Amino acid sequence: AKYVPDEYEADKQLLIDFYNSKGYRDAEITLDTLYAQNAKYMQVDVHVSEGQKYFFRDISWNGNFLYNDETLATILGVEKGDTYNLELINKKLTYDPAGIDISSLYMDDGYLFFNIVPVEVGIESDSIDIEMRINEGSQATINKVTISGNDKTSDHVIRRELRTIPGRKFSRSELIRTNREIAQLGYFN
Repeated sequence: AKYVPDEYEADKQLLIDFYNSKGYRDAEITLDTLYAQNAKYMQVDVHVSEGQKYFFRDISWNGNFLYNDETLATILGVEKGDTYNLELINKKLTYDPAGIDISSLYMDDGYLFFNIVPVEVGIESDSIDIEMRINEGSQATINKVTISGNDKTSDHVIRRELRTIPGRKFSRSELIRTNREIAQLGYFN
């Protein structure tokens, strides 16, 4: 492949992200060198300091009133002693295409303004304590659905595919489903 400086920098970050996902939270690139091997090829040397491998210890929940700690912990699916993986945590908090995540649990019940932030509150030896700080917000109701830019079909054809109907509580999964069903009509990009 050709050497592209921007892609090289992005690849270095992907390398660190890989180490982080394996529990090496403090991994860093200590040295990277590029030099010509010959007229056609270049050599890339990257030295990585993994640091210590970390594990989850205690995960606590703060600000949750709608769902109890046990329900949220079950959905999160991280146990004490599991390898520290912030990427997995963020996926299980915000959007997990393979299953349910905590944001969809709230957003499917109308909590459009729901927010959750994982905060490292304690590091001892090789263990990290995490506090999940939740702001549930208030429930949102769909007020109005506007269709614009449609010149292929009648608006009622689109409206019959809507799962997001005025007067109902906001639901992220229903919004995604509506988007998918409208796309399947074949009228729109």
